[in-house]
Amino acid sequence: MSKPEGKGREGGRGGNSRMDCGSQTGSIPDSPRSSHLAIDIGGSLIKLVYCSRGSGESAADENCCSSTESAKISNGINFHSLRGGRLHFQTFETSKVADCIEFIRSKKTDFGGGWHLEGSKEKNVIKATGGGAYKFADLFKEQLDIVLDKQDEMDCLVAGANFLLKAVHHEAFTYRDGVKDFVQINDKDLFPYLLVNIGSGVSMIKVDGIGKFERVSGTSVGGGTFLGLGKLLTQCKSFDELLELSHKGNNRVVDMLVGDIYGGNDYNKIGLASTNIASSFGKAISEDKELHEYQPEDISRSLLRMISNNIGQISYLNALRYGLKRIFFGGFFICGHAYTMDTISVAVHYWSKGEAEALFLRHEGFLGALAFAWVLWLVALASTPKYRPHMSILI
Repeated sequence: MSKPEGKGREGGRGGNSRMDCGSQTGSIPDSPRSSHLAIDIGGSLIKLVYCSRGSGESAADENCCSSTESAKISNGINFHSLRGGRLHFQTFETSKVADCIEFIRSKKTDFGGGWHLEGSKEKNVIKATGGGAYKFADLFKEQLDIVLDKQDEMDCLVAGANFLLKAVHHEAFTYRDGVKDFVQINDKDLFPYLLVNIGSGVSMIKVDGIGKFERVSGTSVGGGTFLGLGKLLTQCKSFDELLELSHKGNNRVVDMLVGDIYGGNDYNKIGLASTNIASSFGKAISEDKELHEYQPEDISRSLLRMISNNIGQISYLNALRYGLKRIFFGGFFICGHAYTMDTISVAVHYWSKGEAEALFLRHEGFLGALAFAWVLWLVALASTPKYRPHMSILI
């Protein structure tokens, strides 16, 4: 099926197209006192969110996603409406769960020596979601003496999205042709919407209200596909490495375009431009080349475009099916990556003929863990009597 091509950086080699996420690699400043933590263990990545309180912190508020090391740390968000609470974000590759465990171990004293879930008989309990909460439960108990209080993955994804859209100023935005425009969401007019979470696979969830949602579709072609095929085809070892490689690539070297079939011409009768992709990786059919003769940059670029295009198209078709005009995309596959967002946006715009638009979230990769943000806030601030957080935000 022919796919739309994006504008801007499409087809070119060169500059880094990832957005500046305001990330830093290193340790969290010593001044705040970390208090509580939640974890989302997916098939490809582990996402941590933890709360701190204290003064003298900067107001940097972008999620991190650009470090090439296993652990990645952001400056976090200051939630001014709650007068002092701050959330920090960090990720690890799931294959390096040992690094995550060591990080939590190193931070244990910052968390008052342990974690306690109200109503639980266990001393060390943390909220956890994702399949890894089941897969690694014994490992966390053995290594850290921590019990993972398992929460439903879909419940957490929706709660995290609702939390961000209702509580965080300038959270949602559109991205087209290199231009990022924040969208003001009226929380009284938020529902219904389609939430597309792109993790290892993709889930598409129709959200009708607080606690009211249905997973209506999905696809197995997601971030895990990008990383898995990318490793096989390019020998890249990590998600970040593969994304960096795609910045330098030209997908037209391996993708078959409409113009390649029609002698450089458009197929006007059905509205296909010569630059539309007729077949991802299609040029490999007719070219007498071995894999090593293709540039890994071009392969990674084509792979990223193929997956992003298809997610955008399937998402729109589901929005059309349920009469939804608003589509929010989340999941760490996006990672604030300009080319990925532009491709998804172009796909939604193309297939909807401009009637629907793709919206992205600044903290898209942490929806599952952010489901616990409200609880983390309350617990973290409870020991500071002079602060009384506003209670009207619901997740």
